Amino acid sequence: MKISCGIVPSLTSVEQAQLAEQLGYDRAWLYDSPAIYADIWVTMARIADHTDRIGLGTAVLVPSLRSVMATASAIATIEGIAPGRLAVGFGTGATARWTLGKGALTLKETGTFLRQLRGLLDGDVVEVDGEAVQMMQLPQFAPPRPIDVPILLSALGPKGQALTKEVADGIMTVGFGLPGYDWCAQLVLGTVLDPGEELTSERVKLSAGPWYAIMAHGAWESGPELVDGFPGGAEWRARLDAMRPEGQRHLEVHEGHATTVTELDRILVDAAGEGIVGMNWIAEADGIRQKIAEAEAMGTTEIIYAPSGPDVGRELRAFAEAAGL
Repeated sequence: MKISCGIVPSLTSVEQAQLAEQLGYDRAWLYDSPAIYADIWVTMARIADHTDRIGLGTAVLVPSLRSVMATASAIATIEGIAPGRLAVGFGTGATARWTLGKGALTLKETGTFLRQLRGLLDGDVVEVDGEAVQMMQLPQFAPPRPIDVPILLSALGPKGQALTKEVADGIMTVGFGLPGYDWCAQLVLGTVLDPGEELTSERVKLSAGPWYAIMAHGAWESGPELVDGFPGGAEWRARLDAMRPEGQRHLEVHEGHATTVTELDRILVDAAGEGIVGMNWIAEADGIRQKIAEAEAMGTTEIIYAPSGPDVGRELRAFAEAAGL
């Protein structure tokens, strides 16, 4: 079992990645949501230049955010800076597209993009938008093709898994493992409790609350009234409706995604009580070790611990210690 971490692209990502490397994390996976985070590729290049060992990854890129050629060039650039350290995860897009007022891509669109990307990285001539294109960088501009960087895909239904097995080297999941994959990277959310700490402590609310609130955000995207099923959901929705006109409310919903309990989301977090556990791993160190063992038994080969809240350093240290790094 590999133990990696998720890092939000920000102005402090380099320091967080350096700490993760010191603590023994296998890879630092960066998120990709341009409307709410710093640029993933600029951040990754800075991390590559200021670390020595830790692997680098994207969790996850969304094809529609950049052209396939721009993505291939970015991959080549990082591979040139930090040979052998990069893996790229892709998805159909949830929050990254929700922040733009759009829904997820289809599997067909995602599959087309990844087939094109594979061809470009192999050095092939590929048809994109009806035209023949190819990576043409001379040696001083990019590594020679083929560029063999592992690709993972987060697509979990039967059709998604079939596409994963066709175009990717592994699968990315949230909250569970899947057997049958040589590489199954599972995103893990939550916080390690201090001995005797209550689930309802202020620290837990601030550290685990952002990921708890995301469940309500996803429900709202499916249908605003669905949020009313969450404790405090009706109040949350009424406050949201008063804050932004229809057509702009998605801009408020996803602010602080996976990082911060906003003033709006505080309504949900305070009302959650011990239900803040949600999909989170919230337990003392022994409980975290048990959850890691259970994940491995279900087919997970890599844990990606995604800390949130105001003290990411504390979260990284506590999880590393619990995991035995």
